[in-house]
Amino acid sequence: MTAVDASARAVLLRRGFRLEYVTLAWNVVGIVVLAAAAVAARSVALAGFGLDSVIEIGASTVVIWELAGSGEKRRRFALRLIGGAFGALALYLLVQSTWVLAIGYHPRHSPLGIVWTAVTAAVMFVLAAGKARTGAALDNPVLATEGRVTFIDGLLAAAVLLGLLLNLLAGWWWADPVAGYVLVYYALKEVREIFGGD
Repeated sequence: MTAVDASARAVLLRRGFRLEYVTLAWNVVGIVVLAAAAVAARSVALAGFGLDSVIEIGASTVVIWELAGSGEKRRRFALRLIGGAFGALALYLLVQSTWVLAIGYHPRHSPLGIVWTAVTAAVMFVLAAGKARTGAALDNPVLATEGRVTFIDGLLAAAVLLGLLLNLLAGWWWADPVAGYVLVYYALKEVREIFGGD
C-alpha cells in the first residue's frame, strides 16, 4: 500500500467512524423521544420503532468495534451479529404487527411521533448512503451491511410515519401494522444474504 493509499484509507476510516457515531447519537436521543411519544399516544408502533433504535445502536457498536480491528474472523463475526439483529427485528415486527391487527388496537394521534419519524427517515437515508459509499470504498462488507441496517431503519421510520398520518387523517389504524409486514420481508432478505454468504 502506498502512502497515498494509506492516507486515503485513513480518511475513509475516519468518515466511517463519524457516520457510526452520528447514528449512535441520533438513536440514543430517539429512544427518549420515542418513549415519550409512545406513552402519550399509547402507540405500539412508536414503541416498536424505539426497539428498532436499540437494534441500530447495537449494529453501530458492532461496526465501530470491527473498524477498530482487522482480520477475516473478526469481520465474519461482526457480520453475523448484524445478521442476528436483522433476524430479531424481523421477528419483533412480525409478532407486533400480527398482534396489533388481531386485537384491533387503535393508538391516539402523535404530533411528536409524526415529526420525529419524518426527520429520522430523512437522516437515516442520508447516513445509509454515506455508509454504503464508504463501505464500498474501503472494501468493508461490515460497514456496507450496516448501511443496509440504517436504510431499513429509514424505511421503518417512513412506514411508521405513514401509519401515523393515515391514522390521523383517515382513521386507518391498521395501516402501520400492515407496513410492518413489508419491513419483515426486507429484514429477512438481509438475514439470508448475510448467513447465505458464509
